[in-house]
Parts: sequence; structure tokens; C-alpha cells
Amino acid sequence: MNAFKHMEPGMAHMEYLHSVHRHTFPVVEVKASNETLAGWTKMPDKISRTALLSRVAAEEAWRSTGLGDIRQYRVGFVSANTVGGMDKTEEFFAEYLQDNSKGHLSQVIHHECGAITELVADAMGIRHHISTISTACSSGANALMYGARLIKNNMVDVVIAGGTDALTRFTLNGFNTLMILDQAACRPFDDTRTGLNLGEGAGYVVLVSDALAAEMPVGKAPWCRLSGYANANDAYHQTASSPDGIGNYLAMQGAMEMSGIKPADISYINLHGTGTQNNDVAEGSAIARLFEPHYPPVSSTKSFTGHTLGASGGIEAVFSAWAVKEGILYPNANFSKQMKELPFAPVTQFSTGHQLQHVMSNSFGFGGNCSSLVFSKSAQS
Repeated sequence: MNAFKHMEPGMAHMEYLHSVHRHTFPVVEVKASNETLAGWTKMPDKISRTALLSRVAAEEAWRSTGLGDIRQYRVGFVSANTVGGMDKTEEFFAEYLQDNSKGHLSQVIHHECGAITELVADAMGIRHHISTISTACSSGANALMYGARLIKNNMVDVVIAGGTDALTRFTLNGFNTLMILDQAACRPFDDTRTGLNLGEGAGYVVLVSDALAAEMPVGKAPWCRLSGYANANDAYHQTASSPDGIGNYLAMQGAMEMSGIKPADISYINLHGTGTQNNDVAEGSAIARLFEPHYPPVSSTKSFTGHTLGASGGIEAVFSAWAVKEGILYPNANFSKQMKELPFAPVTQFSTGHQLQHVMSNSFGFGGNCSSLVFSKSAQS
């Protein structure tokens, strides 16, 4: 929270990712080496950074519940990512392409996205249900949706749900090819925006059944309820949102319908807000259409974390749930000029003490994958 309070976005030159673009494109890295992360997790540092980040966050999420021994419950682990173990694959090919008798094959056996989830589930002793979600930048949000449905259908009692992704050269170069990386700190929903900054990290929430929630002590009561969720697809383009944001609109509308609330009931929106020309117009247009004429406070926390891809929906779910619990409005960093296409502007100051009954979190990804979550105050929160 200190970064939000003191307006200190995390963008900086690359320290752990090795790239020719080190001084060209700022990124937001977790300030810990693989060796340090391995020490925290008791996992080998030869595995992907994606898995190490996941284990740190998932373990922290579980400990925060006070539920104790994970083996006492029917626990599911639904984890999203988009890069899998690509960081280790890149290391392998650096040697292999020079000499095909070199390179350690152990670096590529955990390349696929599902392997990351399995490594962390095994380390934590989770056995009842393990799933990996990879739907581009909506992955983390869709993990929460799937986890909620597992509990609703009595398949498990508890789900650790969210996402993880590490920075890789492949993703950095790919976004550079699309020409949507900003060479300065990103400025979501600003008229001068020119692109996004990539980030890395992991974020998980622990979803519990109503029966288990009722048994938890007051000091460990759930922060809030995941009262609504929906996804939609505008089927417009492989990497671009439809200009009118129809997929975004349908996802937000569907999430509110599940919650049983109206647009006027939304207290704050954690925007997808990447800082690209296309995304911010599409999302903003959908919000303008859905909430006109009264717009809730909105901001993009990616102005602090960068775009963490498959992890973003999980990280922003944590921010949104915490906003409900603590009454927080997060600032939109680097904002200076109102977008000419929109009738509203984002929040620019950190503040607390608000009565936030319903907070929406948006995650919109490539392939038209549009997902929205609604977190609501519960009787216990």
C-alpha cells in the first residue's frame, strides 16, 4: 500500500530480465532474484520464476486465512498464467542454438502453463482439484470465476484462485512487435498515452464455501464476497478490442446482473486500463454507455504494477477485495490530460475511509476475452 499512498509506481530499468531493450522499455519487476525466491519457497531455483512467484503469493494467501493445515479441507488450486516456464526455455535455447549438444533439458520440461500450477500445488500439498487457466490477460479473473463455480457445485470447500506470470524476452519482444509498449511510464486513461509497461508478479485470493465462512473466527472472517462475475467475447480481433467495447460492456453488465445490483450501486471500478490507445477507448466507451450519467470512481492500478498479463486479474482481485474491506480508492498514476473521447476521468489521489459496497474489477484480454468481477461487502466483513 505504501507505493499507492506515496505515488511511487514500480517502473524501472530491467534488473533480472536480460534484454537488448533494457534501457528502452521500463518494466515492473519483483525485487528479488530467483535464488532469493527459491529460499523463501524452499523450491529449487532451477524452476521457472513464474512458479516461484506463484508459490510465494499462494502460500501468503493461504496463511492469511488462518485455516491451518491445508490437508484438513477439500482444497482446489486454480492458477492462471500465459508464459509458463518460458524464461527457462529461453535460457536453454541460448546454449542449444550455439551447439545442439549443449543446454540442459531440465530447463524445458516445465515449459507449458499447466506445469507451473502442478509444481505449486505439489509443493503446497493440494490434491483435490488442480486447474490452469490461460485466456490471455483475463486469465486471473477467469480463475476466480472457475474457482467460485467449483465451490458452488460442492466439488471443493476452498479454492486458492488467481494468477502468476514472470517477465520473459518472448513477451517483451512480442508486445514491442505490436508497437504498444511505452518507453516512459505508462499513463492509462490519459489523452497522451502511448502504450503499456509490462510487469510481473502473482496474486491469489482464497475463496471459501458459505458453510466454512460461517465457522471462521471474527478476526479471520472473509474480506468480502465475490458476488458476481461474467465473461464475454466481442470476436472482433486477435489482439484488439472492438472500438465500442461491446465485449467489455457485456462482461460488466453480466457481472452486475449476477450480483443483483444496478450500475448506480458500483462504488469503484478497478479498470483493466493498460494505457494503449485501443484498450482505454474501448473500456472507457463501455463504461460511459453502461453508467451514464453517473460514473463511479475509476482507476488503473497497472499504472503502478505494469501489465502483469495472466497474473493481472489475480493481483487486481486482491486490490479490489482490499478496497472493499478498507474503503480504499487507488490513484491512477501519471494522469494529466482528460481523454477527449470520454466524459469522466480517473481518480488521481489515494484515499481511505470510503463506504464501498460493491467494487468491480475488469480484465480484458487478447482474443476478445472480456471478464468482470464484482466484490461486495458481506455481513462478516
